[in-house]
Amino acid sequence: MAIEFHQQNEKRLLKLSLYMAGLFVFVAFGFALTTQSGAILFDGVYSLIAFFMALLTLKVANLVQLPDDDRFHFGYTAIEPTLNLFKSIIIIVTCLYAIVGSVSSLLAGGNAAKYDIAMIYGVFATVGCFAVSIYMKHRSKSLRSDLVKVDAHTWLIDGVLSASILIGFIIAYGLEHYGYAAYAPYVDPLLLVVLGIAILPIPCKIMVDSLKEVIGKAPPEAVTAVIEKKLKQSLSTVPYKHIEVRISKSGRDIYLLVHIIVYESFSVATVRELDNIRKESEAAMREWNPSIIMDILFICDADLAD
Repeated sequence: MAIEFHQQNEKRLLKLSLYMAGLFVFVAFGFALTTQSGAILFDGVYSLIAFFMALLTLKVANLVQLPDDDRFHFGYTAIEPTLNLFKSIIIIVTCLYAIVGSVSSLLAGGNAAKYDIAMIYGVFATVGCFAVSIYMKHRSKSLRSDLVKVDAHTWLIDGVLSASILIGFIIAYGLEHYGYAAYAPYVDPLLLVVLGIAILPIPCKIMVDSLKEVIGKAPPEAVTAVIEKKLKQSLSTVPYKHIEVRISKSGRDIYLLVHIIVYESFSVATVRELDNIRKESEAAMREWNPSIIMDILFICDADLAD
């Protein structure tokens, strides 16, 4: 019941992201046509990308909750980092396209826009994007959902973009009304260049993290050390020489392949005893972190763990 409730909350948040992205697309394109602002148009394109990504994310959220089957023996959770990788690449390409287009606009003399009307959009977009980002980030902590977490980052980027656009519009409006109108057309494309460069590190980090999961790289040592410590605590009643653990993270799942190297004297009366050790250890680990999936093997020859 708790897992089902968790899944329902995740879907609600992803649907909220979808609906808000759709709203921002219409608002941004409407203001872009009215103000002739390339910065607002870029913000609208970003929102449009976020809208289609939200559709894909919602579909993936349904898939990753399915059990393993004949086609996907380890379940569908590997789709999650793949989607996040795809989303980050799309955002990076969009930023680079905006930077190149803005440089061309600067060289051509800039772009005049109706900055007084544009400021209204800036206020609306900034407040709306940051509100959605903060809400989704707060909820993602309790849900342990990478999909919601990445969506929160997407809205954060849009919020920073909108806030910076608003500041630029205020500056351009001031230039127009205080004797520097000739410089105002350069503000809009210059904003896009600065924003594109400033935003790039966020999707780049998401891309790198997602790629690590896609290729099966182990989590950072700080994370694996904590997991190994908890694992040893869950096996405190088992007489062993050494424990060898291989850890991989795929979306919301953390997979542990555990080799317990036991002494020659280690013996059990039935296989059921080994099953009970496995169940108790996994139960303790999942109580600590429900995302953990484990396979435990008992061996005497340490070479088999290499």
